[in-house]
Amino acid sequence: MKLHHVGVAVRSLEEGIRHYESLGLRLAHREDVLSQQVKVAFMGEGPYVELLEPTSAGSPVSKFLDKKGPGQHHVAYAVPDLAAALAREMQAGRAPIDAAARPGAWGHEVAFLHPRHHGGVLIELLEERPARV
Repeated sequence: MKLHHVGVAVRSLEEGIRHYESLGLRLAHREDVLSQQVKVAFMGEGPYVELLEPTSAGSPVSKFLDKKGPGQHHVAYAVPDLAAALAREMQAGRAPIDAAARPGAWGHEVAFLHPRHHGGVLIELLEERPARV
């Protein structure tokens, strides 16, 4: 596993981008992730800061913002084999939020692990695709 990014929930993607640019990070990528109901922007050169703005009131990120306000949402690690990583979680008795991979940003396959099994931290596992960074 290697650190890929830290996810940060924001109310405004544009304001978040301006803030992180003022810190010296450059915008690397942005897109709408329809399956997650968010707009995202990756800042820096990797590991990245992923800014997440919800696109609907029912989005998990919208609920996070309502409950906790803007701030760190998750930590993401790249793994060589996402299915194997999820199987290890299950074998260890830690049921992941996602039992199978789903599409994420940048064309990666992703799955989330429940914070109750990981010291209160929401963890995203992602399997990078060869054409993407």
